[in-house]
Amino acid sequence: MTDRKGANSLSPETLAAQALGWEDESTGAVVPPVQFATTFTRRDDYGPRDNVYIRPDCPTAAHAEALLCALEGADAALSFGSGMAACTAAFHALQAGDHVVCARTVYHGVIAWLEHFAEARGISYSFFPNNDLAALKAAMQPGKTKLVWIETPANPMWSVIDIAQAARIAHDGGAALGVDSTCATPVLTRPLELGADLVCHAATKYLAGHSDVLAGMLACREKSPLWERIVAHRKFAGPMLGAMEAYLLIRGMRTLYLRVERQCENAMKLALFLKDHPKVETVRYPGLPGDPGHAVAAAQMQGGFGGMLSFQPRGGKEEAIKLVLACRLLKPATSLGGVESLIEHRKTSEHGIVTETPDNLIRVSAGIERADDLIADLDQALSVL
Repeated sequence: MTDRKGANSLSPETLAAQALGWEDESTGAVVPPVQFATTFTRRDDYGPRDNVYIRPDCPTAAHAEALLCALEGADAALSFGSGMAACTAAFHALQAGDHVVCARTVYHGVIAWLEHFAEARGISYSFFPNNDLAALKAAMQPGKTKLVWIETPANPMWSVIDIAQAARIAHDGGAALGVDSTCATPVLTRPLELGADLVCHAATKYLAGHSDVLAGMLACREKSPLWERIVAHRKFAGPMLGAMEAYLLIRGMRTLYLRVERQCENAMKLALFLKDHPKVETVRYPGLPGDPGHAVAAAQMQGGFGGMLSFQPRGGKEEAIKLVLACRLLKPATSLGGVESLIEHRKTSEHGIVTETPDNLIRVSAGIERADDLIADLDQALSVL
């Protein structure tokens, strides 16, 4: 691959669009090829090349990792076979006796991992309410707490946590701060610049963006001992991203900035429509001035408030599911970040894990369709209630 001169001075939008400006040296192709090789020969002196075996050394995955580093301002990045693998990699790297402080509202899979595996590994954990940094500080156990884990905006309530303040609290207590920034994306927030030590992405969602890739990514502000253990975990546990998935991830990241801009616009229009609808009791979207997280979001999210929103129609679980099924354009499916708009009854998707999600909460992932069409679909669906 070739990297054009002056790449370091280019904007993130340009770096993403050109996938770092790399070209195929043998053909000049502007689309990087997929390197499917699983093994690589040694040099003539029998010394190892940069790549030895695909599990730790996939050239196509390394390209995706380099691109994320550029977008997040990271020192290093790792790709994984799923967002779940990326989210839990830091937990796998902890040692017996370590303590974790986790925000109460995060992706439910993280909570499930803690409930199923932490105790058996000798890891203790505490939760704190997302909107209460004093509770975070009180939950810290200096000398024992090694990781603070937050998500912002937090799925599915979209509460917003002040990353800079959380980082100060974590560091004062001797812990690293990990931020799941899947829904903010590097387009809107760069957590490492705000003091976070790790930033995680379920890359299946916005980074890949086309609902056809299973992937996760994790990046670090600096290569700490915790990071080196994460690297070892990926190498020896094997949750590596495949070459074809890495290629598709790069393809998706090239349009990231355009997609997220449109998704933010659509989410705001949907939130404003729902806010004034007589059959809707609550809308949760940090872009609304009256939202509890709006002030913090306005300070740490640049260029938009994300493509995710949730709302509660009047009634309970049955009414919420009835509304979801009445949609004709928004697709009733679990996931987010794709070009198509999705809608779901969230509690049904949480598989019995204890969360704070209300029974009538509906989650919407705004796609890139025309906003008027999406609004018309929600309007006719609300009419069935």
